[in-house]
Amino acid sequence: MSDTTLDLAQLSGLELLRTAMTTPGRPPFIGDLLGMEVDLLEQGKVVFALRTRPEFANPLGTTHGGICATLLDSVMGCAVHSTLEAGVGYTTLELKINYIRAVPTDGQRLIATGTTIHVGRTTATAEGRVVDEQGRLVAHATTTCVIFRGNR
Repeated sequence: MSDTTLDLAQLSGLELLRTAMTTPGRPPFIGDLLGMEVDLLEQGKVVFALRTRPEFANPLGTTHGGICATLLDSVMGCAVHSTLEAGVGYTTLELKINYIRAVPTDGQRLIATGTTIHVGRTTATAEGRVVDEQGRLVAHATTTCVIFRGNR
């Protein structure tokens, strides 16, 4: 029998995301907790979505801002990751979010898009938007990520 173990360190960022996010039996990630769906994985652009639910409520009864923050951090970070070569890592250095409207917890589908702005040797920037089912802007953000080359 041949060894079919996949060495994730040999995959580009985009290949790793496509493998890690879509392969049955993949390791868990934060998106599993929230019910995130992967809608798009491209070089420099990522789209995830989720449905709101009562457990996402803040004390006012609307969707907690942390849900949009997690969506935005995920899509922007993954957009950056999708541009990296094999063996190169990153982490979020800064995250800036603007909330535009409240969202009910009644199963509304939120769609988050992350797009890179600049990917350099040591830092990268990206922007993200969350819209509701009617296409109305819910929140938008920017991020700065630090890039790790070589030994992490």
